[in-house]
Amino acid sequence: MASHRKSRTPGTRVAGIRPPALATAALTSVALLSQTANAAPSDDGKPSLEEVEKKVDDLYRQAESATEKYNAAKERTAKQRKRVDTLLDDVAKRTQRLNEAREELGSFAAAQYRTGAGVPDTATFLLADSPQDFFDQNQLMDRMTGRQKEAVDEYVTQQSETMEKRREATESLGTLTESQSDLKTAKATVQKKLADARELLSQLTAEEKARLAAIEEKKQEEAARKAAELARQQAEQRKAQEEAREEEAQQEGGASGTSDASGSSGSAVPPSSSADSSYAAKAEKALAFARAQIGKPYVWGATGPGSYDCSGLTQAAWKAAGVTLPRTTYDQVDAGTTVPVSQARPGDLVFFYDDVTHVGVYVGNGKMIHAPKPGTYVREESIYYDGESSIHSVVRPA
Repeated sequence: MASHRKSRTPGTRVAGIRPPALATAALTSVALLSQTANAAPSDDGKPSLEEVEKKVDDLYRQAESATEKYNAAKERTAKQRKRVDTLLDDVAKRTQRLNEAREELGSFAAAQYRTGAGVPDTATFLLADSPQDFFDQNQLMDRMTGRQKEAVDEYVTQQSETMEKRREATESLGTLTESQSDLKTAKATVQKKLADARELLSQLTAEEKARLAAIEEKKQEEAARKAAELARQQAEQRKAQEEAREEEAQQEGGASGTSDASGSSGSAVPPSSSADSSYAAKAEKALAFARAQIGKPYVWGATGPGSYDCSGLTQAAWKAAGVTLPRTTYDQVDAGTTVPVSQARPGDLVFFYDDVTHVGVYVGNGKMIHAPKPGTYVREESIYYDGESSIHSVVRPA
């Protein structure tokens, strides 16, 4: 991840004039007193607002982490259930064919019974646990006709394949049970974390909630400032790249001494690569879809169309562009090329936290569209909404 310029602390500088030292000290004292008032625990032993905010944020993050585990377990369960259904259907068909082969052998046994030929051998064969073992110990095949041999071969084959498929189905059923257990555990964890967060918030007074909202507002103001700084850096990079391409085009044009039919000097900026153009076209579709979802509620485990969780939104957005992304953040982070934050382009996926449990779609100018957390709605905001250190990586989908 590319490093960022150290941000300047917002102050009261006007037209480049530094405030007097006393004024600066006063402002600092006010800020420290305000922070101390918010951070200090109350006389009744209640946690400070900062402690409550941190605890609630941690619970939401833990819920989001559990949500991604739920999404993964849900996907595994769906795949395993489909496999089990396919295997059971196959077993049923093979059992039918096995019964038909057994019936054909039974008809031979009946015919032998009527003629009195080979009844003990055939009857023993049909009752044997393993027909192949029976053949190894007897020379029944030598006394059978060609059609009888074909019927026996078919029976042996069907029995062997049916037993193998039954074994696979049994194993798959066991795996399905494990996946369902994981799904149940993840679901319970999400619900518990969200319930704990709601309980903490419910204990706040109206005044405390207002102060907590003010703290959040200040965080978002700082996030917006950082986004603007990133947008400025990216604009400078684009300008430098364009100037470099223009200079290169002019040098190439001067060396060749050629011009087009209209007398142009050929100094236009060379077009971007076809790969860049293709990605930009797809990213535009993904972003158009994401923008259309703004205002829809975050619901854990949701993939649309009425609600989304974070990875459900990014998956649906890129699906609208014809690109299939995995379901979870853990897998989406590997579904493309990692690029520095400073080189993020519209459509890129921005991942958050060390455990990669959140993701949004970059829209440019340091902002993204994402489904933040329970109780919120899909929205556009700074990629620094939870601080610069929360950004894990930026990935350009393949």
